[in-house]
Amino acid sequence: MARMIRVEVAQVEKRFGEVRALKGVDLEIEPGELFFLLGPSGCGKTTLLRCLAGFYQPEAGTIRFGEEDVTRLAPHKRNTGMMFQSYALWPHMTVAENVAFGLEQRKVPKARRREQVAEALASVRMEAYADRKPNQLSGGQQQRVALARALVVRPRCLFLDEPLSNLDAKLRLEMRQEIRRVCKDFHLTTIYVTHDQKEALSIADRMAVLDEGELLQVGSPTEVYKRPRTPFVADFIGETNFLEGTVLHAEAGQVLVKTGVGELTGVAGDPEAEFSEGQEVTLSIRPECITLDHFPAEENGFSGRIGESVYYGEIARYAFVSEGVELKVFELNPRHLGRAGQGALYAAVDADDVVVLAR
Repeated sequence: MARMIRVEVAQVEKRFGEVRALKGVDLEIEPGELFFLLGPSGCGKTTLLRCLAGFYQPEAGTIRFGEEDVTRLAPHKRNTGMMFQSYALWPHMTVAENVAFGLEQRKVPKARRREQVAEALASVRMEAYADRKPNQLSGGQQQRVALARALVVRPRCLFLDEPLSNLDAKLRLEMRQEIRRVCKDFHLTTIYVTHDQKEALSIADRMAVLDEGELLQVGSPTEVYKRPRTPFVADFIGETNFLEGTVLHAEAGQVLVKTGVGELTGVAGDPEAEFSEGQEVTLSIRPECITLDHFPAEENGFSGRIGESVYYGEIARYAFVSEGVELKVFELNPRHLGRAGQGALYAAVDADDVVVLAR
């Protein structure tokens, strides 16, 4: 098994003609970490992955695997595994032959090759399908074979490019945890590209959010979700409500803001940000953080009424209207269904869930 490695990206620039696809990206990925690159189409996440894999060479900057500078190293010399969105399995080969292909290219002796193929198939629970062809497998099974093929060469780093996008919703949920299990069992430093926020939030150790070739925020799923540092990150990761406001007072990490629904106390999304009286800011409040009641809250409360509501079983989604401002509210185990237009309710949100963002 290959030794876990640290991946370091320093001031990496990549251009395609006049387009700067990556703009001086700095990033450090710890040994054995399952790290996600996340962002909308065209943000640069796949470009960065391909630079790491060696398919693209950056115009500037360095990429290191441990102590080794691999910036200009050819892909086949990096000892990495790559799993593509399409799986790219050879249709005329059996499962075992597909998995063995990389070992054949590396001139691994036949007996050892059989052992490593068997080990890789067992790790993804596909040993019983070794003699089948890809067209005899389901989408989820093909995905497992592609993962085994990436693992069999015992890479020091594994790259995954939208590996679950071709699966149905139920299989995606199953395979998220399977990929995490395999990566942790093999102690692999793994870099995973996706645009699916739920996928990243559910299995990542840490994640990076990119937009237009720039790294906006790096952190654990909890950090990025609960403390977005920019309105873009807040809007991209999950759903949120934005309220415009003016700072009334800022002290000891808390910021009092005047908004269209009243005065609300919150905390800075960026721990290095400083706010001053009179400053225009944006508040981000997640819909599930707002609670509804028949009585006013002592702090961070405001009155309003339910407009439209949608029932999903375990939760209901409300449009809560206060002072002409419409806010999304998610209520677990719904208690206020059928109250649309039936009079005033009161909403409240904890100060820790009101994130203050600079405009």
